[in-house]
Amino acid sequence: MAAVPPVVWYLAIAVTALVSSGVLYALARPGGRWGRHLRSRFVLGVPWGTLVVVALVLLFYLVPQDGLTHWFQPLVIPYRAWSYFYPLGILSAGFAHSGPGHLVGNLLGTFTFGVLAEYAWSHFPTARGSQSFRSLREDPRARIAAFVAVTLFAGVFMGAFSLGPVIGFSGVVFAYAGFAIVRYPVGTIGILLAGDLLGLVYRALRSPTSTATPGPSFSSPYWAEIAIQGHAIGFFLGVLLGALVVARRREGSSPALVWVAALLFAVDRGLWAVYTYGEGGSFVLYRAGGVALLFLIAALVASGAGATARDLITSIDLSRREAALGLLLSVLVALSAVAVPYNLLAIADGGSGFEDESGVEAGDYTVYYAEDVPDRFVTAFDVPGVQTSNVTVSGAIVVSEQRNIWWETVSERRLAFDGTQRIVLGGPTYRRTVVVNRTGWSAVGGPTTYRVRLRVAGEPWQFAHRSDPARAGPTVAGRNVSIDPLPGRADDPNAFAVNVTWGGERLGRAPVPANGTHVEVGGLRVIREDRGLYVSRNGTRVQVARKENYN
Repeated sequence: MAAVPPVVWYLAIAVTALVSSGVLYALARPGGRWGRHLRSRFVLGVPWGTLVVVALVLLFYLVPQDGLTHWFQPLVIPYRAWSYFYPLGILSAGFAHSGPGHLVGNLLGTFTFGVLAEYAWSHFPTARGSQSFRSLREDPRARIAAFVAVTLFAGVFMGAFSLGPVIGFSGVVFAYAGFAIVRYPVGTIGILLAGDLLGLVYRALRSPTSTATPGPSFSSPYWAEIAIQGHAIGFFLGVLLGALVVARRREGSSPALVWVAALLFAVDRGLWAVYTYGEGGSFVLYRAGGVALLFLIAALVASGAGATARDLITSIDLSRREAALGLLLSVLVALSAVAVPYNLLAIADGGSGFEDESGVEAGDYTVYYAEDVPDRFVTAFDVPGVQTSNVTVSGAIVVSEQRNIWWETVSERRLAFDGTQRIVLGGPTYRRTVVVNRTGWSAVGGPTTYRVRLRVAGEPWQFAHRSDPARAGPTVAGRNVSIDPLPGRADDPNAFAVNVTWGGERLGRAPVPANGTHVEVGGLRVIREDRGLYVSRNGTRVQVARKENYN
């Protein structure tokens, strides 16, 4: 069956969307009411603040992150929030993105939740007797500027108090949603569904058709990719700001609707995915505890949105509203405080920890490859009830004392799956790419042995690591065969030797032959056929190894 050209699918989506919208218009007959509602809150009915924010976030991706010339490989590492000793990362992390998919997802979230949050804020004063342009507080231009300024503050807040080297605008999107839920809970759920629709349309336009076949793959659990703590502080920051605005304006929504909206939003956006790091690169998900937290989140949000000024404790003149707002503030402070000790770590002060290993330098960065070394970030503090002291990492690790960075950028498992990975490094004034390459052989009935090389793009390769030899299970004439990765020789990715032993005594050693050739070693003929390695003697032929195949 001939493939349908993508343009046909694009036209199909556009035409059906227009037809469906026309049917909606004919049935609803809004008669301009939608426009009047928008103009009652927005200058000319346009959410100018949201558009400015979208433009700023996109501009950061295109210019500082170099997305204009490297759309699919932006500069990411220098713009992560590494620590308080690296101000550039703290200031930029909330606005930078790891790639186009990450960027587009957050921009769609900004277009949806940001517009509703700006509508709740309003360009025009809402208090009875107020008048636009009469004072700075009532000036629509100032109110638009205030919306943008608070958004920028929220982005910096995310970078300063999110746990780990986070990146992305999603924390601010969660703040928008938290702000909107307090005032328009039903509208927020509608926007949540609209955002899912926009995301689906974007994916359909990007990949009109796709074919999936069974096979091996590499990925972390999807919930381990969620910056749960950063999303939570963004959400509670938005809820707190929304509750303050609602209390000041003496407006609000049904606490029951707020409770339902907060619960549904938290479920949909994964605020239940509480996890920690386990040993050997594993993750531990506390699903039951996370679900229990959802109900507490809903109760907190509803209490902040619906609490009145009635006295709660008369003796200390504490109102219900003050108690609810104080509780929201306490939760926000507690969530934010978790990140402070880690952001105060001077990880690079103790050196890289790889002084005896081979690394490549790229500007003020050094990239090493190591296996089973303690994670210098995760193991910095012991968390009660969580085994963090035994967390190790294996893979390509980026170190920069100037930027206070020590980070596993490419894991050993990722490299075993792909074979080659590229690490983009640099800063506002330069860009470097470090290539990590692995080649290996899998012994039949035994382990895999491999070599790892590193190089800065355009420069010679440098040997970085070799694993233990791998001995094959089958024997021929009582002889064992093992594959041994050779040290050095970074220019040759196929620097492996064949060892033949008998009773623990080495009978011979020779380089793995080239494809289509053979070599005599220890009384055996070693034959290379494509990716397979065979040995033969007196008519007996056995496969002993196969060259690693990468995706």
